[in-house]
This record gives sequence, structure tokens and C-alpha cells, in this order.
Amino acid sequence: MDLNYLKKLLKIVNDSGIDEVEIEEEGAKIRVKKSPTMPENASHSFVPYQITQPQMNIGSPTAPPAPPVVQPKIEAIETKIEEVKEKAYHEVKSPIVGTFYRAPSPDAEPYVKIGDSVAPGTVLCIVEAMKLMNEIECDVAGKVIKILVENGKPVEYGQILFLIETS
Repeated sequence: MDLNYLKKLLKIVNDSGIDEVEIEEEGAKIRVKKSPTMPENASHSFVPYQITQPQMNIGSPTAPPAPPVVQPKIEAIETKIEEVKEKAYHEVKSPIVGTFYRAPSPDAEPYVKIGDSVAPGTVLCIVEAMKLMNEIECDVAGKVIKILVENGKPVEYGQILFLIETS
């Protein structure tokens, strides 16, 4: 990572109310965390940081990187994230760029709501592109768990619109 990039990152964390930030870029992972206490011999403008950079595969035959600092709270969060990933919800993504609509018209009921059961071919929403209304259909059977886009908002190609729990 570029030294100037790291300096800017440290300045942003120092100037903001953020206590910790973690960035992963091109296989490199960096965590910047403000220390809760100041050393006694530090000047008032010094803000200590803890920076860890676990397992960067650069390809150099040097010594292996230092092991990352492990914190119990982070482990608990990562465990919960892994549990959610294990459920493996099916993602319904936008096939085009356009505007997302949950219903066929402003005064109509939405095609689906959270908790609704869906089957392959069930219309989930409309994505309007260049004045054409494109119906987005479900390609699996399951239950709508989450709707990730607000009605009337723009969507990008490949953006996740719905999470479907498959059985």
C-alpha cells in the first residue's frame, strides 16, 4: 500500500469521530484503530494507532508477516457473519441499469412483500430502462427475506435487489 494513502487514512480517522476502520484492497487488508488510552509521555497532539496487516501475499521470500491482533468482540461478529453466510440466501440481481419499482403502478399493491413465498417465474419487481418496463422474475422457489432497494430508486447492473431463502 502507498505510504501517502496510509497517511491520508490516518488523518481521516484522526479528524473524524470514527474509532476504527478496516479496508481490504487487492488482497491486502489494513485496520486502523484509535487507542482508547494515551501514553503518559505522549504530547497532546499525538494519537496512537494500532495498524495490523494480516497475510499479504506479495510473493517475496521474506519472513512471514506477524500474526494479526485478535480481539474477542471482532471474533464474535465474524462468527455471526459466517452463520449468516452459511444460510446462503439466493440473491436476485438486476439484469439492467434502471429504476426499481415494487408494483406495476403507483396505486397498486407491490408484487411481493417480505415473508411472501415465491416460485420460479414469480414477478418480483419492475426495472424501468429507457421507458421500457422490464419485469424481474424469481428463478428459485423460496421465501422473500429482504428487499434491498427502495421503490423508485435507481439500480445498477448486477445490484442485489432481493434475498430469497431457499429450502
